[in-house]
Amino acid sequence: MIDGTGTGSTAMNRNENTEFGTILRHWRESRRFSQLDLALQADVSSKHVSFLETGRNRPSRDMILRLANAMDVPLRDRNLMLTAAGFADAYGESSLDSPSITLVQEALRRLLDKHEPYPAFVLDADWHIVRQNRAASAMAACFLENPVLIAGKNALEILFSPEGLQPFILNWERLSSVLLMRIFRESVSPSGRASSRELLEHLLAMPTAPSRWRELASGEPSGPTLDLELKKGDASCRFFTTVTTFGTPQDVTLQELRIEQYFPADDATDTVCRNWAATRSP
Repeated sequence: MIDGTGTGSTAMNRNENTEFGTILRHWRESRRFSQLDLALQADVSSKHVSFLETGRNRPSRDMILRLANAMDVPLRDRNLMLTAAGFADAYGESSLDSPSITLVQEALRRLLDKHEPYPAFVLDADWHIVRQNRAASAMAACFLENPVLIAGKNALEILFSPEGLQPFILNWERLSSVLLMRIFRESVSPSGRASSRELLEHLLAMPTAPSRWRELASGEPSGPTLDLELKKGDASCRFFTTVTTFGTPQDVTLQELRIEQYFPADDATDTVCRNWAATRSP
């Protein structure tokens, strides 16, 4: 096992070490690792992990990346761990329209097309819709007054808004509570974006937000998946959703993308989706 013996010699180094140690402890505890668990995973001594968390030792760049990898820390937070210890970022953050990720753009297009006739969306870290397939557009046309405005909008705002999908969601309290808890967890991460906190506050200020969302979100799960049940007039759909992410990205933007795919939860919804596909223009 590797042990570290160096300590920070200046007040600046001590502050950096303490900031890094706080972040390291957050991720260790969030992964439910003891110091010994993390030491075994990263092949270091538990004494060194303890000294890093208390600021007695200054980590090397390689040590930070080793510990982050052992805990499967998201890339944005790995960069934060590095900068907290005085190092440069290790991972870039590309624009989704960057030529350098052309192959990824094509992969996203294929995923969305292959999921037809069922709805699918690509969402960024702030839950904005950056891509959608034709089935998603058809669903929006069925349930929204202004479906052309969906692209580029925030998916959660569309769900929570009284002018959006909220009035037509039958399982509203359970669904909204789980989503609010997800945003809350994202907002309290060490690298939690200000935009996540602002989004949470915005959603909670809406009249549709359930007052007991923490209690509802932490209650007994209603099933193995999160369902979305919609009804507007004679149109009725019941979906369950899955979220796919890139498994081995080396770019922050790519890691934070979510491909959300809707699947019919019953035969009636499958028929509705196929009817949408049959009636829309090629």
